[in-house]
Amino acid sequence: SVDPAQFIVEDWKNIGIRAVIHQRARRLFFTEKEALEHDFNVWGGCCEFMPLLEPRYFVPYSRESNYAPAFAKWYINKGLYGDPCANNPGCIEPSKEHPLRKAMEIYEKVITLGRLEEQVETFREVLKIAAENVWSINIATPTPVLVVVKEGLHNVPEIAVSGSLFCTPANTGIDTYFFDNPSDFPGAIEHIKQAIAKTVENPFSSLTTTTSVEEKVENEIKSESVAQHLVGSIVKYLLIGIAILFVLLTAVKHPYIGKRLLIMVPTLMVVSVLMFIIIQLPPGDFLTSRIMQLQESGETAELQQIEDIRKMFWLDKPMHVRYAKWMGISWFKTFKTEDKGLLQGNLGRSMEDNRQINEIVGDRIILTLLISVGTILFTWAVAIPIGIYSAVKQYSIGDYIFTFLGFIGMCIPSFLLALLLLYASAELFGIKVSGLFSNQYAAQPQWSWGKVGDLLQHIWVPIAVLGVGGTAGMIRVMRSNLLDELKKPYVITAIAKGVRPIKLLFKYPIRIAINPFVSGIGTLFPKLISGGAIVAMVLSLPTVGPLMLSAVMNEDMYLAGSMLMVLSLLGIFGTLVSDLLLLWLDPRIRFQGDRR
Repeated sequence: SVDPAQFIVEDWKNIGIRAVIHQRARRLFFTEKEALEHDFNVWGGCCEFMPLLEPRYFVPYSRESNYAPAFAKWYINKGLYGDPCANNPGCIEPSKEHPLRKAMEIYEKVITLGRLEEQVETFREVLKIAAENVWSINIATPTPVLVVVKEGLHNVPEIAVSGSLFCTPANTGIDTYFFDNPSDFPGAIEHIKQAIAKTVENPFSSLTTTTSVEEKVENEIKSESVAQHLVGSIVKYLLIGIAILFVLLTAVKHPYIGKRLLIMVPTLMVVSVLMFIIIQLPPGDFLTSRIMQLQESGETAELQQIEDIRKMFWLDKPMHVRYAKWMGISWFKTFKTEDKGLLQGNLGRSMEDNRQINEIVGDRIILTLLISVGTILFTWAVAIPIGIYSAVKQYSIGDYIFTFLGFIGMCIPSFLLALLLLYASAELFGIKVSGLFSNQYAAQPQWSWGKVGDLLQHIWVPIAVLGVGGTAGMIRVMRSNLLDELKKPYVITAIAKGVRPIKLLFKYPIRIAINPFVSGIGTLFPKLISGGAIVAMVLSLPTVGPLMLSAVMNEDMYLAGSMLMVLSLLGIFGTLVSDLLLLWLDPRIRFQGDRR
């Protein structure tokens, strides 16, 4: 982590050595390290220390070699014995006077000895070399590692050795563990079947090949659910068509909406161009590091992977062609499946694990939309009545109480509220409130009424956590706007003419005071997704926010760019929805929006 490394930076600064810390996500860090792009790395070890720094077990067997990885590659390719593979790119032979070369030679002697006592005595020379050269800097001793064991799992020892070199927890006899009531949920079994069916031999091949067994499993799955998918597709496209028809009819009747629809197209086009240029600007992304890593090996198979990667991500094409491929513009000429892009709903492919982004996102977008819509409805349901009460009963005891609670809600960060809720529910009620599904439905890929009911039992928690801060602010907005409307002449005139206060309140002042709620929908959707990423990580929510954050940390540019385009689309869609609601709510827009 960055904090312990800062101690080293400060110490080195005192002796005239300047160092800059660059934090990387784990996957990107290992990729850059194997591509020899790092100078010095900091890693938090748990309990093991290898004085030889594991050149024998370097890539791909382990990733713990922190010193001279090029020497390590030379060693694991049998450089001591003159193997030609030791001349591959990325392998550097240490000089015969180098202490690490001597440590390698001693280690080779150790593994040939038969008696343990002789091995220990000979290996002490390696320890002396490591102590004299200080290849690693330890700034703290390792702390005990805590392991959480699920209830019902037995035969787990209370104390065990932990560490990657010791294959945790295999040394404790993992084959003797057992559950009280072992059970495999049908959803988990179905998920395993689908995962097996989608397995491919070459993960970096642009073509997906399946065996006859896999095709048989896929055909069985398709034959069982073909009617269900057909009905679902008909209903989905019917609803989409009705929504599009409604928007078009509204746009024809009210040119105000038609202008909004026309503005959406160039807006999204400009955003997509800027987004693509931005994701192409960084000089070192995950894909660049991955190609450099494969080039270091020099093996034929991995060189073929480089060619597959270049074709898959169109690296051999100019930027405007890559943009057209990413957007799916070329599909309108060829109508081929491989030419589909963002315009056809294909979000592209992830650089990190080479999977389709649509497959990675899966139900995340649907769950994110449900949480966002639920948060908005929760905010309105709580903020509007309280705001109306505080405005009508100004300076009352209830007004002061709600104002005080509103200020507290505005001051407490959402992620802190999520942590407090997790602690309180576990300590006081013994209830688990994290996640959106119970264990029974979490691994179930298909949707059912049971899974929907389970979602409704869990979704209220993130909705309440995310809605508290917005509710507190909206109460103040509703109270202030309604107080301004109640002081206007038309309200005083209506009361003087004998209009009932309740009828007057709901017919005019509230409809006008509620405008900020409706007009803010366009900014709420992307704000809830991006701003709720920390809350989603705290509550273990399978939403878009953590996925986008992970893509940015790993420099997975295509995944991050596609997620940002989804956020932009949600923002524009939210603006359209707010315009339609304002058109229905505020007669001033309905009667004056079409005139200059």
